[in-house]
Amino acid sequence: MGMLCAVSFNRYGRLFYFDPGDLRPQVGDRVLVPTDDGPEVAECVWAAQWVTEETEGFPRLVAMAADNDLRRDELLRKRKAEAKVAAKRLIREHDLPMKVVAVDHVLDSAGGQGARTTIYFTAPHRVDFRSLVRDLGATLHCRVELRQLSARDSARVQGGIGSCGRDLCCATFLNDFEPVTIRMAKDQDLPLNPLRISGACGRLMCCLKYEHPLYQSFQATAPAVGARVSTPDGEGRVVGHSVPRDSVIVRMDADGSRCSCSRASVCGSRQAYEERHG
Repeated sequence: MGMLCAVSFNRYGRLFYFDPGDLRPQVGDRVLVPTDDGPEVAECVWAAQWVTEETEGFPRLVAMAADNDLRRDELLRKRKAEAKVAAKRLIREHDLPMKVVAVDHVLDSAGGQGARTTIYFTAPHRVDFRSLVRDLGATLHCRVELRQLSARDSARVQGGIGSCGRDLCCATFLNDFEPVTIRMAKDQDLPLNPLRISGACGRLMCCLKYEHPLYQSFQATAPAVGARVSTPDGEGRVVGHSVPRDSVIVRMDADGSRCSCSRASVCGSRQAYEERHG
């Protein structure tokens, strides 16, 4: 048991959890957090509070941000904006099929190597950007790196709103991309329309994997569509499944009407138990 707080480097961006140590930041406070390139300023979006989970493995906040830290952060954001404008202009001049997604700038990289700008982009194929890098370096007066992102990584960096109306999972809490297959959509009886099952990145929605184990468990024990079953209201044939309700749709032999029955009331093991024990 320990204390945790959550910070974000961008508004509505991914949350990062830290051990506040002796600090007690409140919502809206600026704090210094450790990164590979040294301490950086972030905004506290979840005040420090006690949690039941073990907090020993979480990184610890460095300190509350001072005025000089805030001035440095403002300069950093200004350099990022300038680099993004310059990159877009030079990409147009070089007529390259690239789209700038994000820009990262380090005022003084580790090892005293000076300022460094990293430009993240998407492209439909591999791009020869050697001449672009030279022009960017001459324009920005620093070392420039270009990194191509996949469609999923691009959505994670840019963020956005999913079809559910919430922030994208990959941009908020999802750490790793797990494999998602069209089989998952079929098992959940979803329409195989790419517009209905694709996320903002154009790939299959990551959330298809969330409920898939539930559907697999249901299908392993529930009677298949077309199977004859006995229900509390009489004999019938299964014509559909309702996994969220843990029930099956049965068409009754008596009058052709349809009724929804719980999976437990029509599965063979439950019926055998009731016949045996009354």
